[in-house]
Amino acid sequence: MGKFIYEGSVTVDFDDRVLAHVQIVIGQKLRRGEAFHFTWREDPSLGDGRTSVWLHPSASLVYKYFGSRQPSLNRAWLEALTYTANSTGGLHIVPEPPESSASEPTVD
Repeated sequence: MGKFIYEGSVTVDFDDRVLAHVQIVIGQKLRRGEAFHFTWREDPSLGDGRTSVWLHPSASLVYKYFGSRQPSLNRAWLEALTYTANSTGGLHIVPEPPESSASEPTVD
């Protein structure tokens, strides 16, 4: 279970595989200077609410992974997450679609 830490004060746990995909999508948007919302559902033990943060190029972000190996990436999931990030609602976690037959995506 990895951690996403925003501005040193907001911390949320995500599975390492989810976190790896989110990191790529966020990185691509911020590299282009784009600001956007990132919203996630809280764990039911925390009240089952949701949290939303405004991500911008100067935000302090930390991605802390539990595992030592980079999870494999699913191009279809990266595309689905990018689609949400580009919407008016901003980035939110969607279910992972089946992997396509294409090889692992390259990230520029």
